Amino acid sequence: MTDHAITPARLLPWTSAEGKSCYLLTDGSGRLSRAADAIESVQLCMADDLLDHATDMLGDERATTGQLRFLLTRMSEALTDVRRIAESRGARLLAYADAGDDTREDKGH
Repeated sequence: MTDHAITPARLLPWTSAEGKSCYLLTDGSGRLSRAADAIESVQLCMADDLLDHATDMLGDERATTGQLRFLLTRMSEALTDVRRIAESRGARLLAYADAGDDTREDKGH
């Protein structure tokens, strides 16, 4: 085995025009990685904002069916984004944990 750790493919926080998942092979320090980090941050903030908005709307008896349907549509989109972020980060954590296990085995630990 070489001294270089295997870098896992990163699931990006967007899809192709055809709706397919996009991946990036990177060490995590490049321009595209930083762009993906920024987009993930925006997506997580948007999800937080939607949760706050949902709390307000659910407490408002005047909220209409149309308003609630619009909110649920946006929340569904946000949940899809958050699930993609969790999947991406979880896969990277597992890959790094596996790489750490290989390193300990190589050193006789």
